[in-house]
Amino acid sequence: MIPTETFSDCVTADAPLCEEKMRVCQNDCIAENVSVRGDGTLLFAGQDVTELAARYGTPLYLMDEHQIRWRCRQYRTTLEDAFGTRCRVLYASKAASFKRLYEIMAEEGLGVDVVSAGEIETAKRAGFPLGQALFHSNNKTDFDISFAMDAGVGCFVADNLEELYAVEREAASRGAVQDVLLRLTPGIDPHTYAAVSTGKVDSKFGFAIETGQAQEAVRETLSLPHLRLRGFHCHVGSQVFSADVYIEAADVMLGFIAGVQAKYGFIAEVLDLGGGFGVRYTADQPVLDIPARIAELAAHLKKEARTLGISLPEIWLEPGRSIVADAGMTLYTVGTVKRIPGYKTYVSVDGGMTDNIRTALYGAKYTILPAGDLFAPRDEICSVVGRCCESGDILQENVPLPSSTGRGDVLACLTTGAYHYSMASNYNRIPRPPVVMLRNGDSYIAVRRETVDDLVRLDN
Repeated sequence: MIPTETFSDCVTADAPLCEEKMRVCQNDCIAENVSVRGDGTLLFAGQDVTELAARYGTPLYLMDEHQIRWRCRQYRTTLEDAFGTRCRVLYASKAASFKRLYEIMAEEGLGVDVVSAGEIETAKRAGFPLGQALFHSNNKTDFDISFAMDAGVGCFVADNLEELYAVEREAASRGAVQDVLLRLTPGIDPHTYAAVSTGKVDSKFGFAIETGQAQEAVRETLSLPHLRLRGFHCHVGSQVFSADVYIEAADVMLGFIAGVQAKYGFIAEVLDLGGGFGVRYTADQPVLDIPARIAELAAHLKKEARTLGISLPEIWLEPGRSIVADAGMTLYTVGTVKRIPGYKTYVSVDGGMTDNIRTALYGAKYTILPAGDLFAPRDEICSVVGRCCESGDILQENVPLPSSTGRGDVLACLTTGAYHYSMASNYNRIPRPPVVMLRNGDSYIAVRRETVDDLVRLDN
């Protein structure tokens, strides 16, 4: 995983030091695009992050364009190897939504799923072909539905009966027929964060299979003349590392598909298994072999369809986090260090919960590194905290940092490409950071830094 050329000035005469450097790097470089120069400087996508911090300022979101494209191609190739042309990859744009990402998805041949008029408009302005978009959300307003149809969104994922009736009315007023999938809850517990578990019976999302509501939704949808039911969708949750969860969900979904085929004569064209593959935030988490998990899932799907005596529908997946998460890194500058003897040390940075709310929401774990010298002894355990007037504004507890850490030093938080920019806020009227894309040894601004003028622009 670690490029050997980054250790070129680790001379063989200094073997013990080289071994220590290698140990440090293997522990810290948790993704293929994270490496260390021989002098200890952290590199991301081969670029010196301290130089990027100096050039663009901090807080700073970095995104590795090569890594994003590589993940897109990995998903497409793996699905095509497993299912031929009867498959589709759709990027779950809630993970990170800005125009450049939609341009990349279009260039890489992916569809997208969108969950709001704002995401639809962003994709539209990027030139994304919205006929290749799925519209999610458990509460699409009448405005949302009309907006999506005006934009040419290809397919709605219907979450409840009220939505079905609203989409039917809007389609009827246009003399159109709208493609829909029904979102079902298969009753699967993915053993992940409760806040991101969406496949259980008591989820706010979808029609529960166990209660009979999914059967009722099929019957109602087939009776509505301006809706064309294409198949079914489910999503069990996020940060799933095992194929077992998907296999269990697939068994439930295929069983349901066989049941409605027998009862209503409806043959599902599409089975969308959602997203949720896990990513590595810390060294103790596994490296997920996505092609192997998909191959395992594909073999099971084909076998189960044969057992049930049904044709396997076209298989769709909606990866989001696993496409962009390890393509991201956030840089901060240390402002103050507060030591409370006998208690703890607080290292405060110029960002915080406004650019990374996940620790406060989920207790999410991260790898935070001293960007200037990874080989310096990290002899002090610190709480890395943000600048907001909120006691819960903690980026990460128990972070080992050099005791020399002080004002002006740059810290890097790894694996921040998903649910960081998209969940950023202006709490305390703090402007959001820019998004800088890294490509072929160069960089460019994809989203500019907000200014204080931007913050007051909507005020009367």
